[in-house]
Amino acid sequence: MSSDNPTSADNQQERLMGVGWVVGFVDGEGCFSAPVVKNQKMTLGWQVQPVFSVVQGASSGSVLSELVDFFDCGKVYTNRRRDNHREDLLRYSVSKRSDLVTKIIPFFVAHPLQTEKQQNFEKFRDILELMETGQHLTVDGLVDIARISQTMNHRKPSEFLRILRDHTPTIST
Repeated sequence: MSSDNPTSADNQQERLMGVGWVVGFVDGEGCFSAPVVKNQKMTLGWQVQPVFSVVQGASSGSVLSELVDFFDCGKVYTNRRRDNHREDLLRYSVSKRSDLVTKIIPFFVAHPLQTEKQQNFEKFRDILELMETGQHLTVDGLVDIARISQTMNHRKPSEFLRILRDHTPTIST
């Protein structure tokens, strides 16, 4: 139940989970990625795994559950830390392609990010558009997707492109 008092905790929480807050939070803590990974069960032996994620320390993790409610999709996972940090990391993750296409992409098209993360989002959107037309099921399409993916989030060069180049010298990466 929300309050008519603009300084109440309930009202503050409502304002915090607003569109602008979500955009700013994702600008700071979110990630759009679409790696091409080995998967021998796939016809080509490779699979594109697009994912939108937001990470927080466990002590601030309740906000990730609120993202599940806000977007009406995704899950929160715990990444156990085995280093010198005192708390686990929690990750809000959306990897179901239909949720990415019908919920995440339209939201960030309507409400653009304000940092260079917008460029990663646009590449992510382009990859999902290629997947929607079946391009991820062809070698040429996988090459296009891997080329885009390796320019996102300061990723290392694509293993898929390296292996493909090693076995098919006529393909440039």
